Formats: sequence, structure tokens, C-alpha cells
Amino acid sequence: MRRVLVVGISGAGKSTLARELERRLGLPFHEMDALHFGGPGWAVSATFAEDTARLAGTDRWIFDSLGYPEVRDLLWERADTIVWLDLPRRVVMRRVLLRSLRRSLLRERLFGGNREKWREWLRSDHPAWWAWSQYGARRAEIARRAGDARFAPLRVVRLRTPRAAAVWLGAQEPRRNGAG
Repeated sequence: MRRVLVVGISGAGKSTLARELERRLGLPFHEMDALHFGGPGWAVSATFAEDTARLAGTDRWIFDSLGYPEVRDLLWERADTIVWLDLPRRVVMRRVLLRSLRRSLLRERLFGGNREKWREWLRSDHPAWWAWSQYGARRAEIARRAGDARFAPLRVVRLRTPRAAAVWLGAQEPRRNGAG
């Protein structure tokens, strides 16, 4: 495992798992939303595609996303491992709601200095609404890509419960003495 794409719907725990893999395996982690949202008002970074391509062109990395459309194929072609957090909708919704509630209450700074605001909860692109409405479509897209010959040979690790994810993560060898 040298180039890992952690995929799933919003709220599945992609960033959390990716950060732990970074710690255990010594692979550099790149948070996709931090690359994508480069400024206030959720503005998209003008260099997003180029920055992502540069990072994906290296030999070792972890990204926490299916990939925005403009870089999706590139990431899937370069990855050697897909870790798919295919958790039940009830688990995902609990997680995404609690995360958004925490972010809104604590006014946490996010990508590009943005914050989740209460009025955004009513928008269809709010993470909670998006996770609910796109759950089935996202699962179907990941399943299709995981079986697509264009992206072979890919190792696909499909984790269907939080317990399965914890067990799999626990089996990953921590790096030793700074070796990657």
C-alpha cells in the first residue's frame, strides 16, 4: 500500500481513517476538501486540479475522497489501494449530523477559513442533506469504479461496519524507526 484512496459518503469517517493510516504507515495524507476549497465563501482553489495532479504524481500518498470530478479518474488510475468505508446509512447520518452540529456550535474553522453556518443547514449541498440524498448514488459509483477494468489492478478493501474498519486498521503495521 503506497497510494491509498479512502472513499465513502460524507460522514463515513474518511479523514479520520486516512489520518490514522498516515500515522501508522508513514504515508503523506492530503485532505481533498482542504485542497479544493481555497478561500472564503467556499471558493474553489484556482490551482486545485494542478495541485492534486502534482501530489498524485508522487510515489506515496493518501487522499480522503472519491475525488472531485476534475481529478477523479486521475486519482483512481494512480491509486494502488481503495479503502471503501461502506457503512450503513444510519451510522453515516449520525456521524455527519454530530459533526455538523459540533462545527456549527463551535464555529470551527474549516477549509479556506470557512465555517459551517446554521443557515447552510437548509441548503441541499449541506453535508447532512447531501449524505442523505446521495447515499445510494455514491455507493453505486464506488462499486462501479471498484469493478472497472480501467482501474485494475486495484486492491479494494470494503469495510461495511465501524467494527470492521477498526479491525482492519488495527492490522495495519505501524511504521518503525521512521521507515515508510
